[in-house]
Amino acid sequence: MDTPIYIIEEERLRRNLQLISDVAKRTDSEWILAFKSFALWKTFPVFREYINATTASSLNEALLAQREFGARCHTYSPAYTDAEIGEIARCSSHLTFNSLTQYNRFHARVRAIQPDCSIGLRVNPEYSEVGTDLYNPCAPGTRFGITADKLPQMLPIDVEGFHCHCHCESGADVFERTLRHIEEKFSAWFQQLKWINFGGGHLVTRRDYDVELLVHIVQGFHRRYPHLHVIFEPGSAFAWQTGPLVSHVVDIVEDKGIRTAILDVSFTCHMPDCLEMPYMPEVRGGHILHEGENGEYAYRLGGNSCLSGDFMGMWRFDHELKVGDEVIFEDMIHYTTVKTNMFNGITHPSIGMLHTDGQLEILRQFGYEDYRNRMD
Repeated sequence: MDTPIYIIEEERLRRNLQLISDVAKRTDSEWILAFKSFALWKTFPVFREYINATTASSLNEALLAQREFGARCHTYSPAYTDAEIGEIARCSSHLTFNSLTQYNRFHARVRAIQPDCSIGLRVNPEYSEVGTDLYNPCAPGTRFGITADKLPQMLPIDVEGFHCHCHCESGADVFERTLRHIEEKFSAWFQQLKWINFGGGHLVTRRDYDVELLVHIVQGFHRRYPHLHVIFEPGSAFAWQTGPLVSHVVDIVEDKGIRTAILDVSFTCHMPDCLEMPYMPEVRGGHILHEGENGEYAYRLGGNSCLSGDFMGMWRFDHELKVGDEVIFEDMIHYTTVKTNMFNGITHPSIGMLHTDGQLEILRQFGYEDYRNRMD
């Protein structure tokens, strides 16, 4: 390929899906795909071999679940609107409200439109080990969830579940500590519920994740509350390490002793988490240089947008970079593919799937009409 491309590798995807399916069976819990991290709908036939449901945070995601995944979704949004709540309810098997005011405003309409939709409330345990405030849903002043002091002793009769999300690429040990706070704050209401959703951020497919500890934790929870159906809704765990973004060097420029390899991709457009987090990506064949380090073939990697800060780090390579060379960013499928944009009208990377038989299928290529239609 002489153009940039995201490549999702079917073999790696299936490996993650099989692991998650096995964990779901061992823990007697339901694991569902969060679209906010991964929404490549042309891969949904593969997902349907392993999981039965998805989770949405907007009307468009809910429609994607119903129309492309083929099943009603678990839906949560910080705030539903009058214009969209009806259609969202029609697409939802479970619908979680972020506040009691949202519940009071919309629950009757949801019940009227979709009588079998299970209603939940998002709760805030006021505890999270997420270190970056941008990703911490329990940071002081958060807009997410209801604290225990605001819940009535008796929940409304049609509230059947609690949703609690306070992890980000976390391990089982973090979940173990967090669960203590969740139970301490909210177990008084558990007998009134049918299900509890522990949200996303459980990175069960990461190589060093302690699966056995997770199994132990959830089995213990079942012993304490055998009537509660347990749900996890990670996104990253499904697509973790499932494929790269392949880019190319289009120019080499130098200023004040810094050589920058300008690529045919953009950090702000095609890898926004790298600038937002900031998250330092892994570059195949490249070694990240820390302050004070140097090397003969050291380059800063720059994007091709006109944003001044569209660049990332310093890398040392084992050869001189030249125009046309590939620069491959590893693990660029989760979150990246759903957060890309067409700022500057820069050519958007294609999306491909490398099948288990070694054949690369181009799932989508982008052109002028895609850019124009975003402004239509």
